[in-house]
Amino acid sequence: EGAKVCITGRRQAMLDKVVQTLPPGTITSCSGDVTQWDDAQRMVQTAIAFGGKLDVVVNNAAIDTGGNVVDIDPEVWRKVIDVNVNGPFLIMKAAIPAMIQNGGGSIINIASLAGVRCLPGMPAYCASKAAVIMMTQQVALDYGPFKIRCNVVCPGATQTESLLVALSPLAKALNTDVGGIVTRMTANVPLRRGAIPEEMCGPCVFLASDDSSFVT
Repeated sequence: EGAKVCITGRRQAMLDKVVQTLPPGTITSCSGDVTQWDDAQRMVQTAIAFGGKLDVVVNNAAIDTGGNVVDIDPEVWRKVIDVNVNGPFLIMKAAIPAMIQNGGGSIINIASLAGVRCLPGMPAYCASKAAVIMMTQQVALDYGPFKIRCNVVCPGATQTESLLVALSPLAKALNTDVGGIVTRMTANVPLRRGAIPEEMCGPCVFLASDDSSFVT
């Protein structure tokens, strides 16, 4: 849509792979861990250096794990909260001053249906995504006077690589394949299927653009 984009993540090889799919001059990358304050600051500064300013932030980094409250390892719980909640917090903490200086901006946080409805055996993920929704509302309230909009997208089952990998043990336990699990998960969805990642692009582009200038 004409934006200059800085993509981030922990694995430089993965970032390089994505960069190669887009026209030169439209994209750069910055490897780092969103749970680390120094990395979060560097990500924001890299984006500003590349684009000249910061108009839009998309917080999409997350991890997914199962395990009931009694069963889940406390360190796994902390890791989920660290990535899924503290990550967006640190990126917004680093980005908002730059947006204020620029006269405003749009922040898009990717939460999940799991932040709205409880899913079996996923307390850490559900709690983290519910926190992202509330944090989004808080930022929208606190920084609206600075012309910063903050919105959240809550996808249901979306057939990303990470979801398919996460479903593999369940598929094996139920003597089916991952496709069979996705079919069961989406049996009551009106469209009778899961989303594909590209179907999250439209809502995010809308929220990033001036077409949603009164949506926060």
